[in-house]
Amino acid sequence: MHFWPRFRAQLAGVHTALVLLFILAPIAIMVPISLTSGTMLTLPVPGWSWRWYEVVFTDPRWTGAFLNSLIVGFAATVIATVLGTLAAIGLTWGRFPGQRIILALISVPLILPIIIMGVACFSFYATLGLVGSRFALVLAHAGLAAPVVVTTVMANLKSFDRSLMRAGASLGASPLLAFRRILVPLVAPGICTGALIAFLISFDEVVIASFLTTAEQRTLPRQIFSGVRESISPAIAAAAVVLIFISAAILALTAEMQRRARKLQMRPR
Repeated sequence: MHFWPRFRAQLAGVHTALVLLFILAPIAIMVPISLTSGTMLTLPVPGWSWRWYEVVFTDPRWTGAFLNSLIVGFAATVIATVLGTLAAIGLTWGRFPGQRIILALISVPLILPIIIMGVACFSFYATLGLVGSRFALVLAHAGLAAPVVVTTVMANLKSFDRSLMRAGASLGASPLLAFRRILVPLVAPGICTGALIAFLISFDEVVIASFLTTAEQRTLPRQIFSGVRESISPAIAAAAVVLIFISAAILALTAEMQRRARKLQMRPR
């Protein structure tokens, strides 16, 4: 009787390990390739060297693309976080006709194929004469990331006690003061989680960037994609590893914030 539950647990562990191996093996291969002393993306590597990381962090093409990704990512995150948070409050607490339809429309970027988003953004911003500008890419990435912020903030607002806002109003706080001193601190985990994921979406995005940017405005993912097409170099693997570690760090930070938020919600009051 005791054998079967233990066997099922071991089987589940083996299954999980195999799935993780299947998912992570292609990514893990990039690490030794990025440390090769050769000039080709091949395994086994002829020797070990940090030369390609030096190229990524010193070559103006790579450093410019990395800096551009940071600028676009931070700008898009700020816009997506502000608009997404306000939209989440309105959709959670508001009562107006078409509320479900509006929520569905906001969620469209989450389910629409990214190539369609890229073509649509190109057509729209080409009409405005903004193709090739960093401003267009920031707006496009903000529109792509805002639904994630809406989702995470709405999840936090579901457990928010609105009587706290009424208590603040009864003590003389204006709506803006209550929003800033009561609402924002209590839903900060959801806002910060949404902001981190929004930054990750913008930082890793390549399809829309390919439609909207020129050679001078390349982001890091587009530089990697262009490098694969133009000149196969281990610097591509080094840049990919840097991108992977940045994404993993952001995801780990997001998971830690969610864990602390759950712990805070479970704390007795």
